[in-house]
Amino acid sequence: MAGEGEEDLPRDAKIVKSLLKSMGVEDYEPRVIHQFLELWYRYVVEVLTDAQVYSEHASKSNIDCDDVKLAIQSKVNFSFSQPPPREVLLELAASRNKIPLPKSIAGPGVPLPPEQDTLLSPNYQLVIPKKSASTEPEETEDDEEMTDPAQSSQEQQQTSDLPSQTPQRVSFPLSRRPK
Repeated sequence: MAGEGEEDLPRDAKIVKSLLKSMGVEDYEPRVIHQFLELWYRYVVEVLTDAQVYSEHASKSNIDCDDVKLAIQSKVNFSFSQPPPREVLLELAASRNKIPLPKSIAGPGVPLPPEQDTLLSPNYQLVIPKKSASTEPEETEDDEEMTDPAQSSQEQQQTSDLPSQTPQRVSFPLSRRPK
């Protein structure tokens, strides 16, 4: 990468290039320099904006070195957090490990969810409407004279035994297909 348009680069790009070289990075794409510059500019703008806010809060007309240091320190404290010391972690682990794990109530194998939560349980219902009495052929007066009265009372009893217009719900469990 060295030597390609070295004189055409702005001063900041040359600085980024020298930083990459000092860290041992020799092979990179040209857009890496632009990405670092964008990150660098964004960081500087955020720090200077924070420094300006601190300066205005202190009723100063200009930003001074202390405002910039405070802005950088607040950005470091906000962006990067240090892990707790090793002793604290060991103490926390020891207190947590004093409590034994609960015994497994499931036997050997993979514990499965309850059957109602699996895809193998019935998960749909069919509504089968009853045939209504209005679909039966109507009798006329001539038919009534010809039929036996005992026979017509039997027909009335059969139709009264049927439930009145309530659909029947049926659910089917999904079962495995035989192989």
